[in-house]
Amino acid sequence: MVISSAAAGDPSHHHPGLITEDRTAPARNGNRIPESWRRLEGLAAELLAESGATLTVLRPPFVPTAGGRDPASRLLARAWAPVPAGFDPTLQLLSPEDLIGAVRRVLERGAGGLYNLAPAGGVPLRKALAIAGSRRLPLPGWAQAAGRRLSAAVRRTPQVDEVDFLRYPWTVSGAKLERELGFAPRRTSAEAALALRGALGRPPRPESERLAAAEYDPFGMDRDYIAAYGRTLFRFLHDHYWRIEIRGLEQVPRAGRGVLVGVHRGFMPWDGVMALHAMARRIGRYPRFLIHPTLVKFPFLANYMTKLGGIHACRENAERILGDEGLVAIFPEGIRGAFSLYRNAYRLKKFGRDEFVKIALRNRAPLIPFVTVGSAEIFPILAKFRWGWWQRHSEWPCFPITPTMGLVPLPSKWHTRYLEPIHVEERYGPEAADDREVVRGISRDVRARIRAAIDGMLERRRSVFFGSIFERRLA
Repeated sequence: MVISSAAAGDPSHHHPGLITEDRTAPARNGNRIPESWRRLEGLAAELLAESGATLTVLRPPFVPTAGGRDPASRLLARAWAPVPAGFDPTLQLLSPEDLIGAVRRVLERGAGGLYNLAPAGGVPLRKALAIAGSRRLPLPGWAQAAGRRLSAAVRRTPQVDEVDFLRYPWTVSGAKLERELGFAPRRTSAEAALALRGALGRPPRPESERLAAAEYDPFGMDRDYIAAYGRTLFRFLHDHYWRIEIRGLEQVPRAGRGVLVGVHRGFMPWDGVMALHAMARRIGRYPRFLIHPTLVKFPFLANYMTKLGGIHACRENAERILGDEGLVAIFPEGIRGAFSLYRNAYRLKKFGRDEFVKIALRNRAPLIPFVTVGSAEIFPILAKFRWGWWQRHSEWPCFPITPTMGLVPLPSKWHTRYLEPIHVEERYGPEAADDREVVRGISRDVRARIRAAIDGMLERRRSVFFGSIFERRLA
């Protein structure tokens, strides 16, 4: 048996979260820690290849203990914990008792293979520190890098970059271990942090116990955070700055799964944020938008998008949300649509590989198209500048030239319309997702409906900044 680490999945903004054993997150940051763990696993496999022995590899996340030398133990034990400013990733923490229990179960079953070992959920870094009794000390990236170099020089040890594990998600799914060996950790990540507090001899506090008993979203969405912005910034932008008028919100199901299919313009995701605010405020639903990885690459923006419920755009994440009877929101044009020149802002781009249709079919969910006219005008892209350094650093296709250079959105008037759902789950079975003609036909239907809605709304619009486009009888 090899006790490896979930850190073998490279922490980065490209990490989709809750990865399974058959999916390894791509190594993009040049961090040596994940590579070292994978080398350890490979070495064990080589040594046992000719012996006929059964090899089992367990990949636990951080296992914080009093006096532990691992990053989590050192961090949570400090009175002031230095963390990257602008990031609050979801961590998985495993209690030592659950690690021992997993080892015992593997020995009892004599099973071989690779298994992730982690609690079902996680806990935000900020909450984990509060539970354990440590205070955050946010530091910019350059300060943390300088600290690592100084520590390596004093200790005469190689410089190890552990900061990425406190900046980006690297969570794993333990479903395989539970399914095949019947083992699941008893303590949550928050309870593991609370247990460490007791082991460190810190006095218990009601606030810590309350935080440890709370439920946390596995991807980091925070409804209290959404509500706080909903009472202030979002309300001002929605009701007074962009004066958004909405029709057809009754088309969004009040319960159950669904796939929202929209058109994204304005190059910053304010249209998705306003849709989230409207649905949360009016019907109590929180759609999970599939977002491009670059939106969680940079400090503060990463924290903002994660707490609003944005999740890495991949099929596995969409299916997890739909499996929990949630709403998934997809912009099928992808990043190309967001960076459309203003003169082409309301011309639809290709819908990629029609993955949104396949997701709806496989998970028997209705498709709900929705359209926003007016969001393209907040940052109208007048030109695109191809700048190699910027493209590599930001992973954007270009540097957009806008009237305010992306700093202040213009106060255009927005109009949002939700169209009648397309109940593909009533017409087809999940196997239709593998039928290319069926998928293309549904995609063309969705595209035609969105195109017709955009054309009709633009035809009725008389001003970019003023007026309603919906007739009274439609209200």
